[in-house]
Parts: sequence; C-alpha cells; structure tokens
Amino acid sequence: MKRQFFVFIVRWILNSIGLWIAVRIFGTGYSDADLTANAWVFLGAGLIFSVINSILRPIVIILSLPAILLTLGLFTIVVNGLMVYVSIKLAPGLNMMFWNSVLTGIVLSLVNYIVSSALDLQYAHQQEKR
Repeated sequence: MKRQFFVFIVRWILNSIGLWIAVRIFGTGYSDADLTANAWVFLGAGLIFSVINSILRPIVIILSLPAILLTLGLFTIVVNGLMVYVSIKLAPGLNMMFWNSVLTGIVLSLVNYIVSSALDLQYAHQQEKR
C-alpha cells in the first residue's frame, strides 16, 4: 500500500510539471503573474489529471475498444488527449485546445511510461536484495 501511494505521489508531481510545460508551450488564456499561485494551479491540475487518468481512463478505453482495435491501437492517443482535455477544462484558470491536448497526452504518456519503468526497476532491485 505504501508503494502504491508513493507511485501516485510521484506521478502527481511529474504530471503537474508536464502540464505546466505543456500549457506554457500549447496553452492559451493563462497568465503566470504570481509564481506561488502558478504552482498551486498546476499542482491542482496534476491531481485532477492523475485522478481522472486512474479512474476515467480505463472506462473510456473499454468503451472505445472497437475503435482502438480498428486503428491498431492508435486511437489510444486520442483517448490520452481526451483525458488531458477533460483535466484542463476542470482545472480553474487553464485553457487548451483539443489537438494541443492530444500532443500533451503523448508527452505525458511517455513521462508516465518512463516513471513506471524506473519505479518497477527500483522495486525489482529491492526485491532482489531481500
């Protein structure tokens, strides 16, 4: 249970940083006048994205399974973009177009894959020592 909570916290922080970078590159309608307010907005957006990604994404994947199979898995890129788009729309003060959300989803899925791989390697190494 501790490990799952640790993984969630790490993903939350990295998703917040990824969303900050993506909104700086692709987003519109956000002014970063105050750095502390900026950090809280993106930590909140990262939390929203992490929760939506862990709860809503599996449901959307199952419902869109025919499209995913027809496109040989490429539709998952659109599903990832949809998760980012919903998260950005729920976060106060952030705005991004859908296709920019798809690009952000690609970046965030790569970040999550790298983090998962690194944490799995670390866990396997710890289990090996025991």
